[in-house]
Amino acid sequence: MGLVPTMGALHEGHLSLIHEAKKQKTYVVVSVFVNPTQFDDPADLESYPRNLERDLEMLERNHVDLVFAPTEKEMYPEPDQRTFNFSPLDKVMEGAFRPGHFNGVAQVVSKLFEIISPDKAFFGQKDFQQLTIIKKLVEIQNYKVRVIGCPIIREKDGLAMSSRNQLLTQKERKEAPYIHKVLIEAKSEAKNYSPPEIKKIVSERITNHPLIDLEYFEIVDDKNLEPIYTWKDTINPVGCIAVKLGQVRLIDNIYFA
Repeated sequence: MGLVPTMGALHEGHLSLIHEAKKQKTYVVVSVFVNPTQFDDPADLESYPRNLERDLEMLERNHVDLVFAPTEKEMYPEPDQRTFNFSPLDKVMEGAFRPGHFNGVAQVVSKLFEIISPDKAFFGQKDFQQLTIIKKLVEIQNYKVRVIGCPIIREKDGLAMSSRNQLLTQKERKEAPYIHKVLIEAKSEAKNYSPPEIKKIVSERITNHPLIDLEYFEIVDDKNLEPIYTWKDTINPVGCIAVKLGQVRLIDNIYFA
């Protein structure tokens, strides 16, 4: 049994997870549920793109075995009061800017694991911190599920595929690939600079863009998410970024190894 958890508004990134689940010869279950407990901003929850009819057509075309598309009442017949401790993984980056976000993620993913009982679950590496925390969730709860991270799928111009991309205006969408461009430049320049210097360079380049507001850029160890200060501090340094482009929040990451 292979589970691909989604919040709908499906795109090629989601399909790549489905293709990987098929490649691994699993019975493919795709969940479609916009989980309210992981949104710290009610306006963000309200504006999140939803199109279940289109999603179902796409899933049918891609020969998914089962779709689980519950209502909010089905998933939360009563308020979920559970709290999870992922410290320090959930205290940095997304955790610092979106209080309670990862607790909400853990609530819904734990419910999906318990309802569906998958052997494998497939998540995109675009949500890098989320992937790390879900692996920790499996460890804490002792779930018998293997969490598989799948590569970021990008548009031809480099923008990481995201359901939120469709909320961008035409002008914003044209500027959005700049985020990945800066990350690529930083990777190519890393041999000449320390991680804190690269962090400063990236922050300045993003901040200087007239339409993009930087929330954070951190270079961390890919396992414990601790900031690194020399390239020798970790085998696999990863740079994680979050920005606001207009009203739309976008995240991306890149391995420096």
